[in-house]
Amino acid sequence: IAATLQLLVFFFIAVLAFKPSSYMPADWETDPSFPDTHSWPEFFHMPVLMLMLITLLNDGTLIAIGYDTVQARDTPEKWNIPVLYLVSTVLAGVALISSIVLLDIMLNSWETGAFGGLSYGQITASIYLKVSISDFLTLFSARTNENWFWTTAPAPILLGAGCIALSLSTIIACAWPPSYPDGVYTEGLGRRSPQAMAVYVWLYCIAWWFVQDAAKVGTFYVLKKYNLFGYNDTGKLIMPESALKYIRDHKASDMAKAASKGGH
Repeated sequence: IAATLQLLVFFFIAVLAFKPSSYMPADWETDPSFPDTHSWPEFFHMPVLMLMLITLLNDGTLIAIGYDTVQARDTPEKWNIPVLYLVSTVLAGVALISSIVLLDIMLNSWETGAFGGLSYGQITASIYLKVSISDFLTLFSARTNENWFWTTAPAPILLGAGCIALSLSTIIACAWPPSYPDGVYTEGLGRRSPQAMAVYVWLYCIAWWFVQDAAKVGTFYVLKKYNLFGYNDTGKLIMPESALKYIRDHKASDMAKAASKGGH
């Protein structure tokens, strides 16, 4: 849920709120240092193929979570839908904010000098890599419930699937040939300076991962402290008043009968 929310809401906001062409330097046509020979698009969007790759690799990792190592709760497992959606929204919200901030930083790179100024193809590839990494890191944060992500080691099969998917996403983002899939200019991060752009994106994602996990732990702390949405009672057997009344009325006689039979 968290991965889907951050993916859909981010691109919804990015399409409506960002106009890449307005971030280009005024003299881009005559500036020899500006890498692109064409105007940037009127709205931000990504190639459908990249979205499909994110979904495919993410779903492949999610299959492996069925074999993960988990820590059992003190009470029987039971769906608490309000808690599920609240925690998912918190996880997605942090990842969403980090994606929007990174997109704004990269679009403004020619004004601020960040990363030495990026081509639009590099921005596209960077956002692809950022969303891919965030999706997988969100999974590793969500799997530990109210605990920090490092408290329970993932099963080898899940860790292996995650490493393979993240490695493939990084290779794709770095090696993508300069092209126009769906009319969107895309260029691999390793094909133009700064060649370490993929490393910067990774470090950025890991820093926000700690923020995301802290927000998750804080949310569970509030849920538990104030028992919001009946979180502390999830999975507990709540006996009806009629059963409690029967116990009160017959406890003495039932114990006397048990004692007369030798406690059996």
